[in-house]
Amino acid sequence: MWRDLHPLGRSEDSGGYRRYAWTPADTDCRAWFRAQAETRGLTYEVDRNGNQWAWLGDPAAGDAVVTGSHLDSVPDGGPFDGPLGIVAAFAALDDLRGTGTGTDTGTGTGTGNGSGAGTARLARPLGIVNFGDEEGARFGLACVGSRLAAGRLTRAQAFALRDADGVSLPEAMTAAGHDPEVIGPDPQRLARIGAFVELHVEQGRALDLSGDPIGIASAIWPHGRWRFDFRGEANHAGTTRLADRRDPMLPYAETVLAARREAELAGALATFGKVAVEPNGVNAIPSLVRGWLDSRAADQSTLDVLVGAVEQAAREHAERHGVDVAVVRESITPVVEFEHALRDEVGRILTDGTARPGAPVPVLPTGAGHDAGILSGTVPTAMLFVRNPTGVSHSPAEHAREEDCLAGVRALAKVLKGLAGSRTTARSSG
Repeated sequence: MWRDLHPLGRSEDSGGYRRYAWTPADTDCRAWFRAQAETRGLTYEVDRNGNQWAWLGDPAAGDAVVTGSHLDSVPDGGPFDGPLGIVAAFAALDDLRGTGTGTDTGTGTGTGNGSGAGTARLARPLGIVNFGDEEGARFGLACVGSRLAAGRLTRAQAFALRDADGVSLPEAMTAAGHDPEVIGPDPQRLARIGAFVELHVEQGRALDLSGDPIGIASAIWPHGRWRFDFRGEANHAGTTRLADRRDPMLPYAETVLAARREAELAGALATFGKVAVEPNGVNAIPSLVRGWLDSRAADQSTLDVLVGAVEQAAREHAERHGVDVAVVRESITPVVEFEHALRDEVGRILTDGTARPGAPVPVLPTGAGHDAGILSGTVPTAMLFVRNPTGVSHSPAEHAREEDCLAGVRALAKVLKGLAGSRTTARSSG
């Protein structure tokens, strides 16, 4: 699976991935997902919001156990963020079938090939999902597919999204062959799900420092994106006196430094990682500098104080340079506490029968947003993390060792089997 997925959307220049929503690279990834589902005899479907689903068993039976993640990327992202969760999902299903585990909930067969008195059967359907546009690299809003499905993004808000070239989300969906007129909340589909477990490469070094290959998520920090528009006056770089300039680049630069200082004081995170400049000429003073702040903290009050301090610094610096500034909150995701009962059950499943019975699996928070966090308000959700030896993510240098990825597959298979309620049924002869 990795060999087939590896070249899709990869930049030869950077070695990173540019799998943006509703682009040819995204189409190729979607075709890969469909092929994986169909070669396994799974029921394949695309929902109204463009999310892809593969089912073992009849999803209409409800109370399904679902796993998956996303296949899109940030600009020049790494190979593991998102795809690991989907590759591991298919591999975990293969592992379950290889041990003779199937389902007797309806359509879809997983009869296994074991011998003996019976085959372990699952009482609940299993699903694998690829959520669309999780990273938000093209339209500036993360988790569009899961937000739409969960009713966290309205149809009107989705239709207003545009990429850097002015292409709207509906236009992009239409060009990719999906009807945008049907997008919107999908409560009936989400009602099928009794538990959602997302496996993801850790975006940090907590597991590497603790020496554990696998961890369980406790919570997602509250986080959001804010756009800072600094408007000055375009002029000639070679003839305009410094004293006569209204250069928006100066307060923007000072705000970037202020964000770093305020984040350190708050014990939180603040990053200006994207900037757009107009007219963007080497010999021209800018008329507009637009920068995007990504900020995250352990709790909402700390996040509010941090962003407020950065905004205050921006206004003070802008006033000193004769520049106007406007701050627009583009998205906000409150703190997500994953359901304790499901989290504890996942931990119990993983510790039962291990080489160190009762040895706890590490439980850790994360500052990164995920589809699991969006769904948490609608269905019980949990997350598994796979060790990242460097902590690097959203970069071509992102990496996870093969043995850790395989440990993730085994852990996910164990969790799916435990949650889906395996039982033994007699095998007919012949």
